[in-house]
Amino acid sequence: MARVAVIGGGISGLGTALLLGRRGHTVTVFEQDARQAGEDLDRDFFHWRRPRVPQAAQPHSFLAPVRSVLLAEAPDVHADLLARGAREYHDFDWFGEHPPHRAGDEELVTLRTRRIVLEAALTAAVGRERTVEVRRGCRVHALTFEKGTPPRVTGVQAGAQTHRADLVVDASGRRSPVPGWLVAAGCRPPVVDSHRTGITYLCRWYRLRADGPRHPGRVQNGSSAAFALAGVFPSDNDTFAVNVVLSTGDPTRAALTDPAVFEAVARRFPATAAWLDLAPEPRSPVLAMAGLDNRWTALADDGGPVVTGLVNAGDSLVHTNPTLGHGVALGLRAAQHLAAHADGIAADPAGYHAWTAAALRPWFDAQVTADRANEQRLNGSSPLPERRAAALAACAFDDPVVMRARARVRHLLETADDAYGTDEVDRQVTAWLAARPDFSPRHDGPTRDQWDALIPA
Repeated sequence: MARVAVIGGGISGLGTALLLGRRGHTVTVFEQDARQAGEDLDRDFFHWRRPRVPQAAQPHSFLAPVRSVLLAEAPDVHADLLARGAREYHDFDWFGEHPPHRAGDEELVTLRTRRIVLEAALTAAVGRERTVEVRRGCRVHALTFEKGTPPRVTGVQAGAQTHRADLVVDASGRRSPVPGWLVAAGCRPPVVDSHRTGITYLCRWYRLRADGPRHPGRVQNGSSAAFALAGVFPSDNDTFAVNVVLSTGDPTRAALTDPAVFEAVARRFPATAAWLDLAPEPRSPVLAMAGLDNRWTALADDGGPVVTGLVNAGDSLVHTNPTLGHGVALGLRAAQHLAAHADGIAADPAGYHAWTAAALRPWFDAQVTADRANEQRLNGSSPLPERRAAALAACAFDDPVVMRARARVRHLLETADDAYGTDEVDRQVTAWLAARPDFSPRHDGPTRDQWDALIPA
């Protein structure tokens, strides 16, 4: 069994530590924030200032891999999530009555909850593991090395202490200092593939009133304008978030941090207006997150691993912007693989790097492609999709066959080419279009003039 040091106690760090501990490995987690998610979820969520984790207060929808990993590896965490108020939503719930079951349909489930609920459940579970220690308020400031080709990481330095380990896992997030430490130690540099998205993400949190309706009915969760996207994230304990996405170059971006302006704009989109019409209680200011990028950091190049004794996971490995909700799903998949192969990875990480490239990299590339298209669209430089492409998206909300394909892509179970590229999906979309000869692509959100009229001069 390996001695493992995990740098970072966020979701990926805690998840990795938990799954390693349950396989008998001795794990020490080093987390520089002294505070942990506890029993008062609202206090932790709305009042814990976390500048190193800007996504913590943004909305999340945890995709199928999150639930699948928890059910397979930590069913107590899944049960705790539900007990704390998380809700499960199957993509076929849109239709009310599910179609005849096919293999794999059981996976098409989103866990609707704020990030803090998952953090709290993981924190509680890690606290029950006798082979896992979490050192909070303890910042790792260096790695220790053993000479070799390539060099080997033998542990971490935190304060005045050196902690030796057979394997170090960098789960310190998108601002990880580890690549810089490796270069300073004489290692070949990690291979970084980074793409700035050019989009801004804004959200505001609400809670449904105890004496009011619980849901607006059969309303899609997303709407669009030619230059902006808007959506709703139903969450735990009657909370939900309204979010708006637009270009970083949009001249009205700063004005949307005013709650009155944000809500006036959100009411021009059918998806978000339906939820705001429930007269919910606002629970937060408008929370903005910009400077978004997609970044892949490989600790291996064409010559193999740049270092041994060290691997990265979570946002330290693959960081994607929040629009498709990939982050936690990819992080827990990496945690599961690490835990299942820890001894071999400690001896030689080449297999882990090959697995991440095969299993996770395609979803990073898909996010980059989607964000490039969104950036062009939000800048006004991209026309509406052609008729059949638009029909493919619209048809899913009428046809379970197409909804299944959409869900399998959304939940990282199948690529878009594989899921949509079947004769069955092609027939369903053709029939849907034939029944709607007047269908044409359109936006259901405001025009530019309508939007600008809501922005103070």
